[in-house]
Amino acid sequence: MPWRECSKVEERLRFVARLLDGEKMAVLCREFDISRKTGYKLFSRFKDCGLQGLTDRSRRPYRQANRLPFQVEKLILQLKQEHPSWGAPKIRERVRRKYSDVPLPAISTVHAVLDRHGLVTRGRKARRYKATGTTLSRLTTPNDLWCADYKGEFMLSNRRYCYPLTVTDFASRYLIGCEALSSTRAVYAFSVFERIFKDFGLPKAIRTDNGTPFASSHSLFGLTKLSVWWLRLGIALERTMPAHPQQNGRHERMHRTLKQEATKPAAKNFLQQQGRFDTFLEGFNNERPHEALDMRYPSELYRPSPRFYQGIGELDYPFHDFTITVTACGRICIGTRKINLSTAFAGQNVGIRQVADKIWLVSFMQYDLGFFDHETCRITSAENPFSAKVLPMSPV
Repeated sequence: MPWRECSKVEERLRFVARLLDGEKMAVLCREFDISRKTGYKLFSRFKDCGLQGLTDRSRRPYRQANRLPFQVEKLILQLKQEHPSWGAPKIRERVRRKYSDVPLPAISTVHAVLDRHGLVTRGRKARRYKATGTTLSRLTTPNDLWCADYKGEFMLSNRRYCYPLTVTDFASRYLIGCEALSSTRAVYAFSVFERIFKDFGLPKAIRTDNGTPFASSHSLFGLTKLSVWWLRLGIALERTMPAHPQQNGRHERMHRTLKQEATKPAAKNFLQQQGRFDTFLEGFNNERPHEALDMRYPSELYRPSPRFYQGIGELDYPFHDFTITVTACGRICIGTRKINLSTAFAGQNVGIRQVADKIWLVSFMQYDLGFFDHETCRITSAENPFSAKVLPMSPV
């Protein structure tokens, strides 16, 4: 015999029916496994509403504590219709001045009402640079390519974090620099690279990842002040693809040795940690045979670059219509027009050349950055002159 199914309403109806037949409330409540309070409530609903009173009722509250009266919400929408350009602060102030007897809602509440009715204009999201990497070279001559990166941060004994900035020569594996820094801020990287350039000369290219301060996702073509400085010095940029550390495998392998021999355990402070890095650098270059170099020392292959560091001069663009210095906030100012470029070029000269009616080309050195017109005064980026599709490359 199949089980007989019944619903809550049927059970409640049976309960009420037996009460109407004269059975006692306490006995029935024990039999139906409910409290007497619930039993009296069901019986009262039946007497007031009939069978409809035995159905489940909505648990929605009769009143929401922070909900605006519909009259106030209607007033907000009416003011927005009259003044489409007004936002929540102006509409709220208008309500306060014109209808002093109306409960004044918060600005966030007014904004929520406008947003719920689709009356909030969303600002256009800033376009972000998507790192894709560049063409990677495999060179065999010292100083043709340097590799730079930050060894992952670690904590010193004094509870401060250390960020080692390392630079190696790709061909000879020579460790050019290893500096214990307290931050990855560009100002510290500038001083380290300036000292290295003075001691070892300039490479033809530098390979890095897409992290700070080498690249930025918020800047034109991912350039930073540091990478723009390298371009001014005639150094080409190479970048690995995101999440592909094997594309800088030689440098990462050096980091593994550095971590084993110079960071475990960590020193007490930056001065002592730098001393350990200096000892490691000396041993890595002059005492440690390298299997990939036929057991030779990196110092036996490396020679300083013949390209001496002499600073940078002024940029001039004789074949352009104008030469303009980018402001500290990253703008190009032409009369009353202000065109946003990038703070990475702050203080640098760019060339402006008219290529069509009211269309202008912006160039930096030999690179074309993009175009702008007189109406929008907004840079439309050209094809990235600093990047190309990454060529297939085996781990190194």
